[in-house]
Amino acid sequence: MSALNSNNWDRRTVLRAAMGLAATGGLAACGGNTGRSEGGASGKSLTQYFHAYGEAGTQEAIKRYAKDFDGANVATQWITGDNFESKLFSSLLTKNAPDVFEFHPQLQLIRSGQVADLSDLVNPVKDDFNPADIKSHTIDGKIWGVRMIDDPQFFYYRKSMLEKAGVEVPQTLDELVEAAAKLTTDKVKGLFIGNDMVQTQYPLVWSSGADQLTADNQIAYHTDAVAETLSKYRTMFKAGHLLTGAPADSWDPSALIQGLCAIQWSGMWAMPALQKALGDDLGIFPYPVAADGAKPSVFNGGWSMFVNAKGKNVDLAKEYVKWLWIDQKEHQEDWALSYGFHVPPRQSIAETADKLKSGLPAEGVKFFNEYGRFENPSWTQAMITAFEELIADVVRKGVEPEKALDTADAKVNRELKKLFG
Repeated sequence: MSALNSNNWDRRTVLRAAMGLAATGGLAACGGNTGRSEGGASGKSLTQYFHAYGEAGTQEAIKRYAKDFDGANVATQWITGDNFESKLFSSLLTKNAPDVFEFHPQLQLIRSGQVADLSDLVNPVKDDFNPADIKSHTIDGKIWGVRMIDDPQFFYYRKSMLEKAGVEVPQTLDELVEAAAKLTTDKVKGLFIGNDMVQTQYPLVWSSGADQLTADNQIAYHTDAVAETLSKYRTMFKAGHLLTGAPADSWDPSALIQGLCAIQWSGMWAMPALQKALGDDLGIFPYPVAADGAKPSVFNGGWSMFVNAKGKNVDLAKEYVKWLWIDQKEHQEDWALSYGFHVPPRQSIAETADKLKSGLPAEGVKFFNEYGRFENPSWTQAMITAFEELIADVVRKGVEPEKALDTADAKVNRELKKLFG
C-alpha cells in the first residue's frame, strides 16, 4: 500500500506552492463528489483523501467504514495515478480541500499550520501504539497524526531461480550485485528496485552506515560509503542487470510473479498475492549491509491520517479520526490484515494478528522489529525529490557520485535553511 512517488516535477512545483515556498496557484481537486453538500443523519459532511491502494477491496472498505460513522456524511476522494502528493497538496490550496487526508509525518506540514494537533486524541492510548510510530509523529511535544498501518519493505526472491543459478541469499550489497549478474538471462533480469530505481533510497543510505540527516538537522547522507553504493547501482544498470521497464512499479508484485526478475523490492502488503502465486517458491531478506560496520535495514513506509487545520470542520474531522482510527479496532484490524499484510500500529491488535504469527509473514515482522527504520519528519518532500534526482543522475546519466551528491547538498541545504534558519 505504500510507494514513493516518481512524478518529481509535478510534486516539486505543487509542494512548493502548498508549503508557501512558491507563489503559484492551486489546481482543482480531482474529480468526484467533493462531499461538501449537506447530508447524513447529522446534516454535516466531511471529505477524506486516500491514494488508490492496489489491493482489491480497499476502496470499498474505506467507504464502508465512513458509512458507519453517524456524526457526518463522509465522502471519499480516491486519488488514482502516480501523483497523489501533487493532487493532495494542490487541493489543500483550494476551497475544496479535504477535511482529513492520509500522508506521512513531515515537518513542513506542521510549520505551515496545515495539520491539526491530535495529541488529545492519541495521548489516552499512546502506550498501545508502536513507540517508533509515536516518536515519528511527535514534533515540539505534540502528536500530529494517527498511524493507520506500518508497511515494512524488503526484498522478495524466487527460491528456484536462485537455486538454479547457484546463488545464496545475499548478505551484503556486493553479494546482491553479484547475484543480480548471475540471475540475469536473456528473459529474466536479476533485480527489480523500481522502474525509476528510487524505491530503495532510504535503505541505500542506512545500510551504508549513514542517515539522511543528523540529530541537529545537518546533512548526513554525503559519505564515501553512500557514494560507493551509488556507484554499484550504476554498475548494475550499465550491465543490464536491473529491470527498468516493468508494466507496473515495484509496489506491485507482478514482476516477480511473471518471472520478469528473480529478486524484487516491495512491501509486506504484496505478500498474500505473492504467496498465492508462488507458494513455497518465495523468500525474503532485508536490504543487505553495504559498508563495514553497517547493519541490514528495512524501510517502514506506512500511512497516517491527518486533519486539515485550515478546514471548515476541524472539530468534527478530529471526532471522525478518533472514532475510526482510535476507537474502531475492528475496522483497524480489517484495514491492516484483510487487503494485503501490514503491521498494525496498535500493539493490542498486532498481538492478536494470527495471520502474521507464522511462516513468511512472521519472518517479515521479525525483520521489521530487528531492522525497521522510520522516515525522519525533517526529511521533506523537496529533499526526497533532490535525492531521487541524485539517483537518476548517477545511475542513469553516469554523473560522478561526488558531483551528484554536491548538487543534492545544495538543494537539501536550501530546504534546511527554510525550515531551521
